[in-house]
Amino acid sequence: MEKQKKIPQLRFPEFEGEWEKNILNDTCTIIGGGTPNSGKEEFWNGHIQWFTPTEIKMDYVSKSERTITELGLKKSSANFLPKGTILLTSRATIGEVAIALNECTTNQGFQSLIVNKLYNNLFIFNWIKNNRYEFVRRANGSTFLEISKSEIGKIPIYIPTLPEQQKIASFFTAIDQKISQLKSKKTLLEQYKKGVMQKIFSQEIRFKDDNGQEFPKWEKKKLSEISDRRTAKNNEGNENVLTISAQYGLVSQLDFFNKSVAANDLSGYYLLRKDDFVYNRSYSAGYPMGAFKRLKLYDRGVVSTLYICFTFNSDTNLSFIEQYFESGRHNREIERIAQEGARNHGLLNIGVGDFFNTEILLPSLPEQTKIANFLSAIDVKINHTQKQIEKAEVWKKGLMQQMFV
Repeated sequence: MEKQKKIPQLRFPEFEGEWEKNILNDTCTIIGGGTPNSGKEEFWNGHIQWFTPTEIKMDYVSKSERTITELGLKKSSANFLPKGTILLTSRATIGEVAIALNECTTNQGFQSLIVNKLYNNLFIFNWIKNNRYEFVRRANGSTFLEISKSEIGKIPIYIPTLPEQQKIASFFTAIDQKISQLKSKKTLLEQYKKGVMQKIFSQEIRFKDDNGQEFPKWEKKKLSEISDRRTAKNNEGNENVLTISAQYGLVSQLDFFNKSVAANDLSGYYLLRKDDFVYNRSYSAGYPMGAFKRLKLYDRGVVSTLYICFTFNSDTNLSFIEQYFESGRHNREIERIAQEGARNHGLLNIGVGDFFNTEILLPSLPEQTKIANFLSAIDVKINHTQKQIEKAEVWKKGLMQQMFV
Protein backbone atom coordinates (compact mmCIF):
# COMPACT_ATOMS: atom_id res chain seq x y z
CA MET A 1 0.00 0.00 0.00
CA GLU A 2 1.41 3.38 -0.99
CA LYS A 3 1.94 5.53 2.08
CA GLN A 4 1.14 9.23 2.14
CA LYS A 5 2.96 11.41 4.68
CA LYS A 6 2.02 14.51 6.64
CA ILE A 7 3.30 16.74 9.48
CA PRO A 8 1.17 18.17 12.35
CA GLN A 9 0.86 21.94 12.87
CA LEU A 10 2.09 21.75 16.47
CA ARG A 11 4.83 19.38 17.55
CA PHE A 12 7.30 18.65 20.32
CA PRO A 13 10.70 20.07 19.24
CA GLU A 14 12.68 16.83 19.61
CA PHE A 15 10.73 15.13 16.81
CA GLU A 16 10.93 15.60 13.08
CA GLY A 17 10.03 13.79 9.90
CA GLU A 18 6.66 12.98 8.41
CA TRP A 19 3.88 10.85 9.84
CA GLU A 20 3.00 7.68 7.97
CA LYS A 21 -0.45 6.82 6.71
CA ASN A 22 -2.00 3.56 7.91
CA ILE A 23 -5.52 2.23 8.38
CA LEU A 24 -7.00 1.21 11.72
CA ASN A 25 -6.87 -2.47 10.70
CA ASP A 26 -3.06 -2.15 10.59
CA THR A 27 -2.89 -0.79 14.14
CA CYS A 28 -5.62 -2.67 16.01
CA THR A 29 -7.58 -5.86 16.32
CA ILE A 30 -11.27 -4.88 16.13
CA ILE A 31 -13.68 -6.98 18.20
CA GLY A 32 -17.48 -6.79 18.56
CA GLY A 33 -19.63 -7.50 21.60
CA GLY A 34 -22.75 -9.42 22.52
CA THR A 35 -25.50 -9.97 25.07
CA PRO A 36 -26.16 -13.20 26.97
CA ASN A 37 -29.74 -14.51 27.13
CA SER A 38 -31.51 -12.12 29.52
CA GLY A 39 -33.68 -14.91 30.92
CA LYS A 40 -30.78 -17.10 32.01
CA GLU A 41 -29.87 -16.25 35.61
CA GLU A 42 -26.68 -18.30 35.43
CA PHE A 43 -25.37 -15.88 32.74
CA TRP A 44 -25.54 -12.81 34.98
CA ASN A 45 -24.05 -11.32 38.19
CA GLY A 46 -20.65 -12.87 37.66
CA HIS A 47 -17.18 -11.30 37.90
CA ILE A 48 -16.82 -10.06 34.29
CA GLN A 49 -17.62 -6.37 33.67
CA TRP A 50 -20.13 -5.96 30.81
CA PHE A 51 -20.47 -2.45 29.38
CA THR A 52 -23.28 -0.81 27.40
CA PRO A 53 -22.95 2.39 25.31
CA THR A 54 -24.78 4.55 27.89
CA GLU A 55 -21.95 3.90 30.35
CA ILE A 56 -19.28 5.43 28.12
CA LYS A 57 -19.44 8.88 29.68
CA MET A 58 -15.86 9.17 30.94
CA ASP A 59 -12.42 8.76 29.36
CA TYR A 60 -11.69 5.74 31.55
CA VAL A 61 -14.10 3.08 32.83
CA SER A 62 -13.59 0.34 35.38
CA LYS A 63 -16.95 -0.75 36.76
CA SER A 64 -20.07 -1.53 34.73
CA GLU A 65 -23.67 -1.50 35.87
CA ARG A 66 -24.03 -5.21 35.12
CA THR A 67 -21.68 -8.19 35.13
CA ILE A 68 -21.78 -11.57 33.41
CA THR A 69 -20.45 -15.01 34.25
CA GLU A 70 -17.92 -17.06 32.29
CA LEU A 71 -20.85 -19.17 31.09
CA GLY A 72 -22.64 -16.02 29.90
CA LEU A 73 -19.53 -15.01 28.00
CA LYS A 74 -19.21 -18.46 26.45
CA LYS A 75 -22.89 -18.66 25.44
CA SER A 76 -23.02 -15.24 23.73
CA SER A 77 -21.19 -13.34 21.01
CA ALA A 78 -19.52 -11.18 23.65
CA ASN A 79 -15.72 -11.28 23.68
CA PHE A 80 -13.23 -11.06 26.54
CA LEU A 81 -11.24 -7.80 26.30
CA PRO A 82 -7.92 -7.14 28.06
CA LYS A 83 -7.09 -4.12 30.21
CA GLY A 84 -6.26 -1.10 28.02
CA THR A 85 -8.78 -1.96 25.28
CA ILE A 86 -10.38 1.04 23.58
CA LEU A 87 -14.15 0.64 23.95
CA LEU A 88 -15.69 2.27 20.86
CA THR A 89 -19.46 2.69 20.53
CA SER A 90 -20.65 1.66 17.07
CA ARG A 91 -24.42 2.25 17.43
CA ALA A 92 -26.57 5.23 18.51
CA THR A 93 -23.85 7.37 20.16
CA ILE A 94 -21.31 6.42 17.51
CA GLY A 95 -17.65 7.21 18.13
CA GLU A 96 -17.74 7.59 21.92
CA VAL A 97 -14.61 6.04 23.42
CA ALA A 98 -13.19 5.00 26.78
CA ILE A 99 -10.16 3.06 27.95
CA ALA A 100 -10.99 -0.11 29.90
CA LEU A 101 -9.03 -0.02 33.15
CA ASN A 102 -9.79 -3.68 33.81
CA GLU A 103 -10.53 -6.82 31.83
CA CYS A 104 -14.11 -6.66 30.55
CA THR A 105 -16.57 -7.31 27.76
CA THR A 106 -19.34 -5.30 26.04
CA ASN A 107 -22.73 -5.67 24.42
CA GLN A 108 -23.24 -5.53 20.66
CA GLY A 109 -23.24 -1.71 20.60
CA PHE A 110 -19.44 -1.71 20.44
CA GLN A 111 -16.57 -2.45 18.12
CA SER A 112 -13.65 -2.39 20.53
CA LEU A 113 -10.00 -1.90 19.57
CA ILE A 114 -7.11 -3.90 20.99
CA VAL A 115 -4.05 -1.89 19.91
CA ASN A 116 -1.07 -3.78 18.50
CA LYS A 117 2.21 -3.60 20.47
CA LEU A 118 3.87 -1.41 17.84
CA TYR A 119 1.45 1.41 18.66
CA ASN A 120 0.41 3.33 21.79
CA ASN A 121 -3.20 2.74 22.79
CA LEU A 122 -3.58 6.19 24.38
CA PHE A 123 -2.35 7.83 21.19
CA ILE A 124 -4.93 5.89 19.15
CA PHE A 125 -7.57 6.68 21.78
CA ASN A 126 -6.96 10.44 21.57
CA TRP A 127 -6.78 10.30 17.77
CA ILE A 128 -10.26 8.71 17.71
CA LYS A 129 -11.61 11.42 20.02
CA ASN A 130 -10.24 14.06 17.66
CA ASN A 131 -11.71 12.32 14.60
CA ARG A 132 -15.09 11.14 15.90
CA TYR A 133 -16.89 12.74 12.92
CA GLU A 134 -15.18 10.27 10.59
CA PHE A 135 -16.86 7.36 12.39
CA VAL A 136 -20.26 9.06 12.38
CA ARG A 137 -19.90 9.94 8.69
CA ARG A 138 -19.29 6.32 7.71
CA ALA A 139 -22.26 4.92 9.65
CA ASN A 140 -25.35 3.66 7.81
CA GLY A 141 -28.50 1.61 8.36
CA SER A 142 -32.25 1.72 7.75
CA THR A 143 -33.48 0.85 11.28
CA PHE A 144 -30.66 2.53 13.22
CA LEU A 145 -27.28 4.00 12.35
CA GLU A 146 -24.30 1.73 12.87
CA ILE A 147 -20.70 1.60 11.75
CA SER A 148 -19.44 -1.89 10.92
CA LYS A 149 -16.20 -3.58 11.92
CA SER A 150 -14.99 -3.59 8.32
CA GLU A 151 -15.76 0.09 7.85
CA ILE A 152 -13.89 1.02 11.04
CA GLY A 153 -10.90 -1.00 9.85
CA LYS A 154 -10.69 1.00 6.60
CA ILE A 155 -10.46 4.41 8.31
CA PRO A 156 -7.08 6.04 7.51
CA ILE A 157 -4.84 7.23 10.36
CA TYR A 158 -1.51 9.08 10.27
CA ILE A 159 0.96 7.88 12.90
CA PRO A 160 4.41 9.07 14.06
CA THR A 161 7.18 6.98 15.60
CA LEU A 162 6.39 5.16 18.85
CA PRO A 163 8.38 7.62 21.06
CA GLU A 164 6.40 10.54 19.63
CA GLN A 165 3.14 8.63 20.10
CA GLN A 166 4.08 8.08 23.75
CA LYS A 167 4.99 11.74 24.27
CA ILE A 168 1.68 12.93 22.79
CA ALA A 169 -0.28 10.35 24.79
CA SER A 170 1.43 11.38 28.05
CA PHE A 171 0.75 15.05 27.32
CA PHE A 172 -2.98 14.52 26.80
CA THR A 173 -3.18 12.14 29.76
CA ALA A 174 -1.82 14.95 31.97
CA ILE A 175 -4.48 17.31 30.61
CA ASP A 176 -7.18 14.68 31.20
CA GLN A 177 -5.99 14.26 34.80
CA LYS A 178 -6.26 18.02 35.37
CA ILE A 179 -9.77 18.10 33.90
CA SER A 180 -10.71 15.05 35.98
CA GLN A 181 -9.46 16.79 39.13
CA LEU A 182 -11.58 19.85 38.33
CA LYS A 183 -14.63 17.65 37.73
CA SER A 184 -14.04 15.87 41.04
CA LYS A 185 -13.71 19.24 42.78
CA LYS A 186 -17.01 20.38 41.29
CA THR A 187 -18.73 17.14 42.32
CA LEU A 188 -17.44 17.47 45.90
CA LEU A 189 -18.63 21.08 46.08
CA GLU A 190 -22.07 20.06 44.81
CA GLN A 191 -22.26 17.20 47.31
CA TYR A 192 -21.18 19.53 50.12
CA LYS A 193 -23.80 22.08 49.17
CA LYS A 194 -26.52 19.43 48.97
CA GLY A 195 -25.63 18.12 52.42
CA VAL A 196 -25.42 21.52 54.05
CA MET A 197 -28.73 22.61 52.47
CA GLN A 198 -30.48 19.62 54.03
CA LYS A 199 -29.13 20.61 57.45
CA ILE A 200 -29.97 24.31 57.01
CA PHE A 201 -33.55 23.83 55.84
CA SER A 202 -34.22 21.19 58.51
CA GLN A 203 -32.79 23.72 61.04
CA GLU A 204 -30.10 21.31 62.14
CA ILE A 205 -27.74 24.20 61.34
CA ARG A 206 -28.77 27.68 62.51
CA PHE A 207 -27.09 31.02 61.90
CA LYS A 208 -26.60 33.79 64.45
CA ASP A 209 -26.82 37.55 63.98
CA ASP A 210 -23.78 39.86 63.84
CA ASN A 211 -23.83 40.14 67.64
CA GLY A 212 -23.78 36.39 68.12
CA GLN A 213 -27.41 36.26 69.19
CA GLU A 214 -29.97 33.65 68.14
CA PHE A 215 -32.39 34.56 65.38
CA PRO A 216 -36.15 34.17 66.02
CA LYS A 217 -37.88 30.83 65.44
CA TRP A 218 -38.84 29.98 61.89
CA GLU A 219 -42.50 30.59 61.05
CA LYS A 220 -44.77 28.47 58.91
CA LYS A 221 -46.22 30.53 56.05
CA LYS A 222 -48.59 29.67 53.25
CA LEU A 223 -47.30 30.55 49.82
CA SER A 224 -50.34 32.83 49.41
CA GLU A 225 -49.21 34.88 52.44
CA ILE A 226 -45.82 35.79 51.03
CA SER A 227 -46.43 35.84 47.28
CA ASP A 228 -48.92 36.96 44.64
CA ARG A 229 -49.86 35.13 41.49
CA ARG A 230 -48.82 36.65 38.14
CA THR A 231 -51.58 36.40 35.55
CA ALA A 232 -51.01 39.51 33.43
CA LYS A 233 -51.21 38.66 29.75
CA ASN A 234 -48.71 39.77 27.14
CA ASN A 235 -50.38 42.99 26.04
CA GLU A 236 -47.11 44.68 25.12
CA GLY A 237 -46.16 42.31 22.29
CA ASN A 238 -43.14 40.85 24.08
CA GLU A 239 -41.50 38.14 21.94
CA ASN A 240 -38.96 36.85 24.49
CA VAL A 241 -40.47 33.38 24.98
CA LEU A 242 -38.90 31.66 27.98
CA THR A 243 -38.31 28.01 28.73
CA ILE A 244 -37.00 26.24 31.83
CA SER A 245 -33.44 24.90 31.84
CA ALA A 246 -32.27 22.83 34.82
CA GLN A 247 -28.84 24.48 34.67
CA TYR A 248 -29.63 28.04 33.62
CA GLY A 249 -33.16 28.61 34.95
CA LEU A 250 -35.54 30.65 32.82
CA VAL A 251 -33.87 31.19 29.45
CA SER A 252 -34.96 32.47 26.06
CA GLN A 253 -36.06 29.73 23.67
CA LEU A 254 -34.03 31.44 20.95
CA ASP A 255 -30.91 31.26 23.14
CA PHE A 256 -31.60 27.69 24.28
CA PHE A 257 -32.95 26.01 21.13
CA ASN A 258 -31.76 28.51 18.48
CA LYS A 259 -35.42 28.75 17.51
CA SER A 260 -38.82 29.47 19.03
CA VAL A 261 -41.15 26.53 19.62
CA ALA A 262 -43.98 28.72 20.90
CA ALA A 263 -47.30 29.60 19.27
CA ASN A 264 -47.35 32.33 16.63
CA ASP A 265 -49.76 34.41 18.72
CA LEU A 266 -48.11 35.28 22.05
CA SER A 267 -50.81 37.62 23.33
CA GLY A 268 -52.28 34.91 25.56
CA TYR A 269 -48.97 34.14 27.27
CA TYR A 270 -48.19 35.33 30.79
CA LEU A 271 -45.94 38.39 30.96
CA LEU A 272 -43.14 38.09 33.53
CA ARG A 273 -40.86 40.68 35.06
CA LYS A 274 -37.38 40.20 36.45
CA ASP A 275 -37.33 38.22 39.75
CA ASP A 276 -40.74 36.64 39.15
CA PHE A 277 -40.88 32.89 39.81
CA VAL A 278 -42.33 30.14 37.65
CA TYR A 279 -43.43 26.65 38.64
CA ASN A 280 -43.43 24.05 35.87
CA ARG A 281 -45.81 21.20 36.70
CA SER A 282 -43.96 18.85 34.34
CA TYR A 283 -41.69 16.44 36.17
CA SER A 284 -38.27 15.63 34.76
CA ALA A 285 -34.88 14.23 35.74
CA GLY A 286 -33.81 15.88 38.99
CA TYR A 287 -37.25 17.46 39.44
CA PRO A 288 -39.73 14.70 40.40
CA MET A 289 -42.27 17.25 41.62
CA GLY A 290 -41.67 19.86 38.93
CA ALA A 291 -39.20 22.75 38.81
CA PHE A 292 -39.23 26.23 40.36
CA LYS A 293 -37.17 28.86 38.56
CA ARG A 294 -36.59 32.59 38.99
CA LEU A 295 -36.34 35.06 36.10
CA LYS A 296 -32.84 36.49 36.45
CA LEU A 297 -31.40 36.92 32.95
CA TYR A 298 -33.95 39.31 31.40
CA ASP A 299 -36.10 42.28 32.45
CA ARG A 300 -39.17 40.86 30.66
CA GLY A 301 -40.31 37.60 29.16
CA VAL A 302 -43.39 35.51 28.39
CA VAL A 303 -44.30 31.93 29.28
CA SER A 304 -47.08 29.49 28.50
CA THR A 305 -50.15 29.59 30.72
CA LEU A 306 -49.37 25.97 31.65
CA TYR A 307 -46.92 27.45 34.15
CA ILE A 308 -47.89 28.87 37.56
CA CYS A 309 -46.27 32.29 37.88
CA PHE A 310 -45.86 34.30 41.07
CA THR A 311 -43.85 37.06 42.75
CA PHE A 312 -42.74 37.40 46.39
CA ASN A 313 -43.26 40.33 48.74
CA SER A 314 -40.65 42.37 50.60
CA ASP A 315 -40.57 40.04 53.62
CA THR A 316 -38.55 37.50 51.66
CA ASN A 317 -35.02 37.30 50.36
CA LEU A 318 -35.37 36.11 46.77
CA SER A 319 -32.02 34.30 46.78
CA PHE A 320 -33.10 32.42 49.91
CA ILE A 321 -36.40 31.41 48.27
CA GLU A 322 -34.55 30.32 45.14
CA GLN A 323 -32.19 28.13 47.18
CA TYR A 324 -35.11 26.75 49.19
CA PHE A 325 -36.92 25.59 46.06
CA GLU A 326 -33.73 24.27 44.47
CA SER A 327 -33.04 22.16 47.57
CA GLY A 328 -36.20 20.15 46.85
CA ARG A 329 -37.53 20.96 50.32
CA HIS A 330 -40.87 22.04 48.87
CA ASN A 331 -41.35 18.71 47.08
CA ARG A 332 -43.08 17.17 50.09
CA GLU A 333 -45.70 19.95 49.95
CA ILE A 334 -46.24 19.44 46.22
CA GLU A 335 -46.47 15.68 46.70
CA ARG A 336 -49.13 16.22 49.35
CA ILE A 337 -51.44 18.10 46.96
CA ALA A 338 -50.72 16.18 43.75
CA GLN A 339 -53.75 14.01 43.03
CA GLU A 340 -53.24 10.27 43.15
CA GLY A 341 -52.69 8.82 39.69
CA ALA A 342 -52.59 12.32 38.24
CA ARG A 343 -49.33 12.02 36.35
CA ASN A 344 -50.44 12.25 32.75
CA HIS A 345 -47.97 12.74 29.91
CA GLY A 346 -45.37 14.08 32.35
CA LEU A 347 -47.71 16.73 33.82
CA LEU A 348 -48.63 16.85 37.51
CA ASN A 349 -52.31 17.59 38.13
CA ILE A 350 -52.07 20.37 40.72
CA GLY A 351 -54.74 22.99 41.29
CA VAL A 352 -53.64 26.63 41.51
CA GLY A 353 -55.53 27.12 44.80
CA ASP A 354 -53.92 24.06 46.34
CA PHE A 355 -50.53 25.23 45.10
CA PHE A 356 -50.77 28.56 46.91
CA ASN A 357 -51.95 26.79 50.07
CA THR A 358 -48.66 24.90 50.31
CA GLU A 359 -46.51 25.94 53.28
CA ILE A 360 -42.95 27.13 53.72
CA LEU A 361 -40.97 27.30 56.97
CA LEU A 362 -39.54 30.79 56.81
CA PRO A 363 -36.79 32.30 59.00
CA SER A 364 -36.59 36.01 59.73
CA LEU A 365 -35.43 38.20 56.86
CA PRO A 366 -31.94 38.77 58.35
CA GLU A 367 -31.43 35.01 58.74
CA GLN A 368 -32.74 34.42 55.22
CA THR A 369 -30.08 36.84 53.99
CA LYS A 370 -27.33 35.06 55.96
CA ILE A 371 -28.37 31.69 54.53
CA ALA A 372 -28.65 33.05 50.98
CA ASN A 373 -25.19 34.65 51.13
CA PHE A 374 -23.63 31.44 52.49
CA LEU A 375 -25.14 29.20 49.80
CA SER A 376 -24.48 31.75 47.05
CA ALA A 377 -20.78 31.75 47.99
CA ILE A 378 -20.70 27.98 47.37
CA ASP A 379 -22.46 28.52 44.03
CA VAL A 380 -19.74 31.00 43.03
CA LYS A 381 -17.10 28.32 43.65
CA ILE A 382 -19.09 25.71 41.71
CA ASN A 383 -19.61 28.06 38.76
CA HIS A 384 -15.94 29.10 38.78
CA THR A 385 -14.87 25.45 38.70
CA GLN A 386 -17.29 24.74 35.84
CA LYS A 387 -15.78 27.60 33.84
CA GLN A 388 -12.30 26.19 34.50
CA ILE A 389 -13.48 22.80 33.17
CA GLU A 390 -14.97 24.35 30.05
CA LYS A 391 -11.86 26.45 29.42
CA ALA A 392 -9.59 23.41 29.82
CA GLU A 393 -11.74 21.31 27.47
CA VAL A 394 -11.71 24.02 24.79
CA TRP A 395 -7.92 24.37 25.16
CA LYS A 396 -7.50 20.60 24.85
CA LYS A 397 -9.71 20.44 21.77
CA GLY A 398 -7.67 23.16 20.08
CA LEU A 399 -4.42 21.35 20.87
CA MET A 400 -5.76 18.06 19.51
CA GLN A 401 -6.68 19.68 16.23
CA GLN A 402 -3.11 20.96 15.86
CA MET A 403 -1.18 17.97 17.22
CA PHE A 404 -2.85 15.24 15.15
CA VAL A 405 -2.71 14.88 11.37
